[in-house]
Amino acid sequence: MDWNPVPTLAYYRRILSAYVLGGKSHLTFWHETPTENPNATPNELGEYYMLFAEKADYRGHYDASGVPQLDYHGAIGLQHNPIAIAQYGLGNYNAWCRTADPKRKKKFFLIADWLLAHLEPNAKGLSVWKHHFNWEYRDTLKAPWYSGLAQGQGISLLVRAHKESGDSRYLDAARATFISFQRPIEEGGVAFTDESGDLWFEEYIVSPPTHILNGFIWALWGVYDYALATKESAAEELFTLCVRTLLHNLDRYDLGFWSLYEQSGTRLPMVASGFYHRLHIVQLRVMYRLTGEELFARVADRWEVYAKSGLNRARALTYKTAFKLCHY
Repeated sequence: MDWNPVPTLAYYRRILSAYVLGGKSHLTFWHETPTENPNATPNELGEYYMLFAEKADYRGHYDASGVPQLDYHGAIGLQHNPIAIAQYGLGNYNAWCRTADPKRKKKFFLIADWLLAHLEPNAKGLSVWKHHFNWEYRDTLKAPWYSGLAQGQGISLLVRAHKESGDSRYLDAARATFISFQRPIEEGGVAFTDESGDLWFEEYIVSPPTHILNGFIWALWGVYDYALATKESAAEELFTLCVRTLLHNLDRYDLGFWSLYEQSGTRLPMVASGFYHRLHIVQLRVMYRLTGEELFARVADRWEVYAKSGLNRARALTYKTAFKLCHY
């Protein structure tokens, strides 16, 4: 992918608004308070593991069919983001399970059908959900690009749609999507095996990979849900391998006062924003519930202590702002 060494003025304004001033942007959708769902039960394909309650009641833009769109402003404008769409659908699924509200059910299946209609082959012929807009990350992600995070959350929604409806189309689509987790990046998949033999699922497909922590965990929950839905040993084995990856590498995300967003490989580390640090804590608590691995609970507790310190929060913000100004 093309390296973009000179971020635009608009890019810096977006970063200032999102991370310093707290302004409105497409990030408003993403930055709801991370909340673990107490009704989600391990080893059972029921409610999703995070509530996504605010996302289920998204107050932004929708297309004519009622599918949410995010406003990126400028040249990008309104876009369908498959990750946001899946999270909106999962939030409505949770709400439907709790309330039996037929409006929530309708919104959930609207999203399930959108995912069916928009699953398409990538350059290697694998089924993916594509983002049809350029995105500035470390490299410029050129449209159309796909994401392991979108793959995982799409699967999480589709297997629930199959469970609730019995419609084989949803499971067939989930099965086609799951192949991307079995294939390495060079073969069109989202999997990367590092030099230590640890298996990762990449949120952004860049080289070298950056191992975004929240994206890896969310993608992994899709594999977990697929294993619950199908009982396929291949999915169970992938989940086990990636749990091992997390256990081997969590210390690499710990700065001693805050968590890292990713393994950027840059001179300055990419410190997590306050939102992503809180998200990491919730995700690790879910991982403890799903696996029983005590390390996930211990790290979540430690990172929770970090978050309670005003000095740590200020230090993390300083690191985060410096990283954004110097790198991406």
